[in-house]
Amino acid sequence: MRQIYENYTEEDFKVWKILYDRQIVNLPKAATKDYLTGLKEIGFVADKIPSFDETNEILKKITGWTLAVVPGIVPDYTFFELMSNKRFPATTWLRKMSELDYLEEPDMFHDVFAHVPLLTNQAFVNFLEELSKIGLYYCGNDYAIELLSRIYWFTVEFGLIRENEELRIYGAGILSSAGETKFSLSDEPPHYDFDVPTIMSTDFRKDVFQDRYFVIESYEQLFGSIPEIKSFLEEKVSEAQAATIS
Repeated sequence: MRQIYENYTEEDFKVWKILYDRQIVNLPKAATKDYLTGLKEIGFVADKIPSFDETNEILKKITGWTLAVVPGIVPDYTFFELMSNKRFPATTWLRKMSELDYLEEPDMFHDVFAHVPLLTNQAFVNFLEELSKIGLYYCGNDYAIELLSRIYWFTVEFGLIRENEELRIYGAGILSSAGETKFSLSDEPPHYDFDVPTIMSTDFRKDVFQDRYFVIESYEQLFGSIPEIKSFLEEKVSEAQAATIS
């Protein structure tokens, strides 16, 4: 699949601009510095829907990653296979004007505006690549994938990072939501230190603001957690298999 740029409509450009303008004002004091730096390096602007070809040229030079066009949510194997090969799956379609505030399935604004700038951070993409290799290994094991999805959810999608003793956002699910940007950094939800066993034991919902957030100290810490993720996942899968046999 590929992005067919000439198929974008006037409404598509309006939607991109509205979403961009509405969120960009919140991010200087909310987003991780690495996201803001990446946003400048990639060159996203309000008046132009990003070209995947142009974005790929920039990304490849920085971290070796590129975007892979997908129609929407893809099967686990496809998702993990792409990212284990440094290809981030992204949609090319944009939500309608009537869906500005909530969309059940991620669109291009979420996939590109929220995810792509942080793909310029080497430690972060190293984490994505290694996490995806674990996912490939366990594909077909629904229990293991569920536990792994919790790590992805509470980091890549809804993670916070501590920078200069302040909480900042790096999770794309928050970065693409003006409402959750403010909520996640407020005193209302609890904030917990990043902890692999706790996260992998924590359920989540997709249709509401999160009721808790986990905070990392650095992207190196995130990447450094891969051995613990492997070990804990292996332990839990073994326990589940033993329980089934008995």
